[in-house]
Amino acid sequence: MDISTLQSQEEFLRTEQLVNRLNKEINNGRVMTQDLDKNAFLKLLITQLAHQDPTQPMEDKEFIAQMAQFSSLEQINNMSANIEKVAGLIIKNNALSLLGKVVELFDGNELITGKVEKVSGGDSQQVFVGGRYYDYQAVESIIAE
Repeated sequence: MDISTLQSQEEFLRTEQLVNRLNKEINNGRVMTQDLDKNAFLKLLITQLAHQDPTQPMEDKEFIAQMAQFSSLEQINNMSANIEKVAGLIIKNNALSLLGKVVELFDGNELITGKVEKVSGGDSQQVFVGGRYYDYQAVESIIAE
């Protein structure tokens, strides 16, 4: 190996930075992931169809199997989104069910006991006890009156 063709550490780092910058520009700032979503699956299927050998087209069984996989993927994604919505509604309803009840909750290491006077809306539910808002997740127990 000719020693004049080897890069110094400094040249190597500059080259690596240049390659990383160019890759970022080429990808429009997108970060490449290993996950395949429905768009990637469709692109693969379209590419496969576009580049198949016309004398030996894809068999019907293969095409139907791939379309079934795509349909299943789409349904799983929709179910996942709906489950997240339902989970959010359940948490919201649970926080609302505490309204007017006496609860025990932890603020750090301090145990606080008081009546829930208000419940905040939004993504992170909070209960108003003793003149202050606390995370719904901080509630340890509900005391029967």
